[in-house]
Amino acid sequence: MAGKGMEKAKGKLKEVAGKVTGNKRLETEGKTDQLKAKAREAGEAVRDRVKGIRDSLDRDK
Repeated sequence: MAGKGMEKAKGKLKEVAGKVTGNKRLETEGKTDQLKAKAREAGEAVRDRVKGIRDSLDRDK
């Protein structure tokens, strides 16, 4: 998927900009974007692992 790390980078940029300017809302929004990206990556990892297990079980039949 193109731009996999873009959401994390965007979140980090917002977080830093919020810290520099003293804007707590922007800082929190950046942290939230980073957490969403991490959750999406974790979901993709689980999906890939399940697919691998399923494929290995199908080969055994």
